[in-house]
Amino acid sequence: MKVSVIVSTYTKERYEEVRKCVESLKNQSVQPDEILLVLDPVDELIEFYKRKMDVKVVRSKGFGLSEARNKGVEEAKGDIIAFIDDDAWADKRWVENLLKNFEEEEVWIAGGKVIPVFDKKRPKWLAEELDWIVGCTYKGMPELKSEIRNPIGANMAFRREVFEVVGFFREEIGRYGKKLLGSEETELCLRLKRIRPDVKIIYDPSAIVYHRVPENRVKLSYALKRAYYEGYSKVILSRQYKLETEKSYTVILLKELFRKMTIGRFLECVGILLALFLTLLGWSWGRLNSPQNPSSKLNL
Repeated sequence: MKVSVIVSTYTKERYEEVRKCVESLKNQSVQPDEILLVLDPVDELIEFYKRKMDVKVVRSKGFGLSEARNKGVEEAKGDIIAFIDDDAWADKRWVENLLKNFEEEEVWIAGGKVIPVFDKKRPKWLAEELDWIVGCTYKGMPELKSEIRNPIGANMAFRREVFEVVGFFREEIGRYGKKLLGSEETELCLRLKRIRPDVKIIYDPSAIVYHRVPENRVKLSYALKRAYYEGYSKVILSRQYKLETEKSYTVILLKELFRKMTIGRFLECVGILLALFLTLLGWSWGRLNSPQNPSSKLNL
């Protein structure tokens, strides 16, 4: 199986992170057949990375993460198409361990563990149950290889057939610059399972990437904004799909909240309560304001 790895970025400010990411991909135990760097359609940005990076540079058709991912899929030559964030770097055996999952024909999507690497110490209010806020594997996810609903976007791989069967990522719900919308990979997986309920989506914690968490992403203001947009994004999905995973996670989070209260983890309790409140606020606002037509652009 040939493997294409897609990285996307929208700014020159992330050059050092992109360089570290690409270097980790070039030093894999199983080499990817190609690395594609997909960029927003800005001439200056494209010329900058063409000068700096020895990989295939691709111009996206539009702005935003989903647009970039979709253009990467169109350009990729691999049988397996993997994605990693521009501010993450891969364990040496990342490609190798992801590929092992596709030896089983029923597996169409696989994802791995995303470990946060904080520029400074983890803030005391950020419980491990909230690591989804910084785009990482969170406490409550499986600890062993398991079937899941969807992988985390920073560490996932697809058979090419996925896109041939269900189409591409929905561009109206993906990350757009600093607008913290998400769940486009969730929607794609739900769409696939609706059409092909027989296929498997696997979480394999041996396929590891490390995700940088800069100081600005552990500010409470960022976390609350991220939680708000998570709630808003999930409203859009709920118009077409049942979100049982979110319901189960909320129950787990509430149980963990009460446990932390009993052992005096006050700041973590505050963080969980605020995240729940802002997610609910985003959900409520989305119910009132997001378009009923799932293909419509969002009114933010």
